[in-house]
Amino acid sequence: MKKVVLAYSGGLDTSVCIPLLKEHYGCDYAVTVTVDVGQPEKEIEQAEKKAQKISQKHYTIDAKDEFVRDYIFPLIKANGNYEGYVLGTSIARPLIAKKVVEIAEKEKAQALAHGCTGKGNDQLRFETVFRSTSLEVLAPMRDMNLTREWEMEYAKKHGIPVAASKSKPWSVDENIWSRSIEGGRLEEPDFVPPEEIYEWTVSPEKAPDAQIIDIGFEKGVPVSLDGEKSDGVTLIRKLNKIGGSHGIGRTDMIEDRVLGIKARENYEHPAATILLSAHKDLEKLILTREELRFKSIVDDTWSELAYKGLVDEPLYSDLNAFIDKTQERVTGNVKIRLFKGSAGVVARTSPYALYSADISSFDSETIDQKDAEGFCKYHGFQARLFKKLG
Repeated sequence: MKKVVLAYSGGLDTSVCIPLLKEHYGCDYAVTVTVDVGQPEKEIEQAEKKAQKISQKHYTIDAKDEFVRDYIFPLIKANGNYEGYVLGTSIARPLIAKKVVEIAEKEKAQALAHGCTGKGNDQLRFETVFRSTSLEVLAPMRDMNLTREWEMEYAKKHGIPVAASKSKPWSVDENIWSRSIEGGRLEEPDFVPPEEIYEWTVSPEKAPDAQIIDIGFEKGVPVSLDGEKSDGVTLIRKLNKIGGSHGIGRTDMIEDRVLGIKARENYEHPAATILLSAHKDLEKLILTREELRFKSIVDDTWSELAYKGLVDEPLYSDLNAFIDKTQERVTGNVKIRLFKGSAGVVARTSPYALYSADISSFDSETIDQKDAEGFCKYHGFQARLFKKLG
């Protein structure tokens, strides 16, 4: 008996994988694993019901707290952002893959499988974890070069219920941090997305009047909303609801995938937009200019590794060590004004602030302004010499 463990979302791709694994790979015993990283409860339930019909065994693993603690919080500390993308789907994949591997070890399986295509990034994020084992890695979507239209017809023939249709072939991936929508005409750069693709955010034009909220941070981690302490999962969910009601957190972008393919992507991420904006602003109040300059390089490198799913790369741990050191002082509060799609910082405070109102004020005599003359004489000195030579 050949046993395979499949990373299972309950969507079109992973659902058609199950009969394909039996028909084309000789896998007569399929174990499905759904990892809960904040998907809607209804989606988890539907995945369970569907898996019970088409697989031999199913696991649902609640990893929300682990996802927030070990993946999202480090992302916030690193101001995680890849080309304007706030790293939602990408940061979840390694965790999902690791949970699937744990089940494969428990079940003594011979193979691991995923439903990723050969054009996207997810195949890399799953397989960098899967291939750290000695198990066979199977990827039916990629191996068979399948299209979504073929998959929909195949699912219909095999009696597999799927939400996607030819008129609405959206592929949606959702976790507590972000929601991605792609597929169909959304792949066309010049196509204006219909409002119906959005579920977390209202249209900014229909958003209510402005609202100011207060986010509290301790050592780079968000811990409170409007003075009320909160765990990470609860806080993010509250901010998704509040931010979404103001139309905050929509991204429509052309993204460079790891393989070099440019793709049009649509995302929703209200809480991520709010928290990343607040955190980055608080850092500017606390860290030195040199720390901020170097950390921006570290953050960019961290984000690229996270985007590629390379969280087991030693450099990733090295960067986290540096980032964690800088976050020891990133404690304070940030007030953000939410208004019709924008989240703008309007105030910030911290016991570790390097800002001094007395020193910076034009009305203060604490610093003798005449002392700056010597600095001015040397500032741009080499440029002036160069100009004289010309």
